Amino acid sequence: METIAGLLPQLLPFEWAAHHFMQNAFLAILLVTPLFGLMSTMVVASRMAFFSDSLGHGAFTGIAIGVLLGSVSPLLSLVLFSVAFAVFITYIKNKSTASTDTVIGVFSSTAIALGLMLMSYGGGFNKFSSYLIGDILSVTPEDLSALAVVFLLVFIAWGVLFNQLLVLSINASFARSRGIRGFWVESAFAALLAVVVSISIQWVGILIINALLVLPAAAARNVAQNVKQYHLFSVLTALFSGITGLLLAYYFNMAAGATIVVVSSAVFFATLLLGRRR
Repeated sequence: METIAGLLPQLLPFEWAAHHFMQNAFLAILLVTPLFGLMSTMVVASRMAFFSDSLGHGAFTGIAIGVLLGSVSPLLSLVLFSVAFAVFITYIKNKSTASTDTVIGVFSSTAIALGLMLMSYGGGFNKFSSYLIGDILSVTPEDLSALAVVFLLVFIAWGVLFNQLLVLSINASFARSRGIRGFWVESAFAALLAVVVSISIQWVGILIINALLVLPAAAARNVAQNVKQYHLFSVLTALFSGITGLLLAYYFNMAAGATIVVVSSAVFFATLLLGRRR
């Protein structure tokens, strides 16, 4: 990845491309935003916006546990906790008679309260502020290598799960009649979603990460006429928002994560108007 980053000044003759932190941030955007665009399609189609938001809340607890244990990396703790948290919500959701939003609400509020309690232990919240806001400019070459591996694994898993997820999102009863094991498929997708959220949260920020899991597909849905267009437009929206937001943040000295979300919101409203005129 360092070799690719080193080629950017030659491929992109812009002043910002000469800075190492912008090279790393640009490559991170190219790797992570397609994942958000892809996962976003199923989050929106399956009405999982509240669920994905709860993963961000649960991140408080995962990070705090890693810091308190000391010997465990906060990122490793975050990934493991988020995956367990996502699968457990899916299990309770399938077993409980309570409504889905109630189950998710209980887990979400509990996780954020527990996380805040643990974070406040022995030193306050200052050391966690970077996770709240995120900083895409802090990406390192090692982070990029890890992102590349996750990028590849997510696309492979998506290819395996997509058809089953699509049938489940349309009609769960029909999916069961076709032999699709809803709980296991949902759990696999939830775990995949948790991994993407976990690795991205330090650069995007807990406060706004859910927006990137909703806005690309929401914008694509306004104008797409079939499933292929829906996925293509969602990935393109995520990529466009990521690159444009990063450059705007660089030139105007603003928070990159928040700027990317604002660009995504602008795309959503533009496609909403475009869709209504058709």
